[in-house]
Amino acid sequence: MSKKPIIVFEGIEGSGKSHHVSKVSKYLKSKRIGYIKIREPGGSLNSEKIRKLILNKNSNFDVNTDLLLYLAARSENIKLINKYYKKKIILIDRFIDSTIAYQHYGMGIDLKIINIINKYLLKNIKVDFTFLNIVNKENLYLRLKKRKSLNRYDQFNMNFYNKVQKGFLKLSKSNKKFYKIIDSNIDIKKNENLIINQLKKLIK
Repeated sequence: MSKKPIIVFEGIEGSGKSHHVSKVSKYLKSKRIGYIKIREPGGSLNSEKIRKLILNKNSNFDVNTDLLLYLAARSENIKLINKYYKKKIILIDRFIDSTIAYQHYGMGIDLKIINIINKYLLKNIKVDFTFLNIVNKENLYLRLKKRKSLNRYDQFNMNFYNKVQKGFLKLSKSNKKFYKIIDSNIDIKKNENLIINQLKKLIK
């Protein structure tokens, strides 16, 4: 594994992934270790524009349009990722697995289509490690309720989120060596330490 890995944080809404990306960023900054942090959709200037369109709660896209917008946002990030690939640690809040979990397992889009476009966009770019954050429906509901504003993807029903989370878990089982499942229903400090300890192993 590269000592400048691509590390992805995955999980459904309310699973704590963005919190842990932030904590890892602060840790790397404190150690003066070079890294970049992006999110999907988002990250680059143009990808952030697409993010606003996708997540606007007034948007009502066809599922295929949704998929293509997400992949368009990813396309805009590829130049940024290539610039720092194997030169700096790359932290990504959602990436390939989110597209498969949400658009295939959640919305029923043909997996072959997603894989073909991802392969075309990424070429030789490979994720080194994934932290998959899981959450039960009680905590998911409570965490979404506390948010000051909800975007379009915060407002699906529990059945949808359940399908997506099961999709993530299927993906993790296919490549266990490069995944760590983070149970966000337990103490958050314990998970922060667990992730930082794993990070140290990845970059030592």
